[in-house]
Amino acid sequence: MTVLFRIICIIIGYACGLLETGVIYGKIKGVDIRKYGSKNLGMTNALRVLGPKAGIIVFIGDFCKSFIPCVLVRLIFMSAYPDTFLIYVLYTGFGAVLGHVFPFYLGFKGGKGVATIGGMIVGLLSGWMILILLVFFVSTVAISRYLSLGSICLMIEFAVIYVIFALNGLLCFVRTNEISFRTMIESFIVVFLFAGLSVYRHKENIGRLIRHEENKFSFKKSDKIKLEEEG
Repeated sequence: MTVLFRIICIIIGYACGLLETGVIYGKIKGVDIRKYGSKNLGMTNALRVLGPKAGIIVFIGDFCKSFIPCVLVRLIFMSAYPDTFLIYVLYTGFGAVLGHVFPFYLGFKGGKGVATIGGMIVGLLSGWMILILLVFFVSTVAISRYLSLGSICLMIEFAVIYVIFALNGLLCFVRTNEISFRTMIESFIVVFLFAGLSVYRHKENIGRLIRHEENKFSFKKSDKIKLEEEG
């Protein structure tokens, strides 16, 4: 039955992840962001192509489509599986990320999933983990001015912090309980899949960072979109 629950959580998450906020908002504004900038569907490209308001709206949408189902799954399973319920939260979040990154109706070409993973992380409702990762991400972006670098480092840091918290009893798992311990190890695998997928999706950014060609963070729209709007 627990295997079935995992599958259901992934399916629910995937369905929620299919809500591509960037595409929806772009269509409202008469712009297909898949044809401009990095052609990515996420917050960064929406910000560069359509401006700060679009970036914020797309971020909130992509964040909530994993945060909301993750919190609901937590509430459903927490009382019945107090020592293992986080695994269902993780599978729900992972499904949402897969839906965002690989939407079937867009030819499996979606965003990079950073905001969606962020929603899942917050959905874990671990205050200290959220604070540490937030400070780490903001500091990295503020110092480097590269959103991509901050996102890549955030995913790696999340995997490390999650393992540390779990092993030190700061999450729901109980190391002395065999089932809970095995579930904790399973959760490590899921978290590393999160991090690995995110880093892989940033492979082009990594190449540009190495070549010093990556665009730095800016609140300005791209010149191409501005010219089209003015014309």
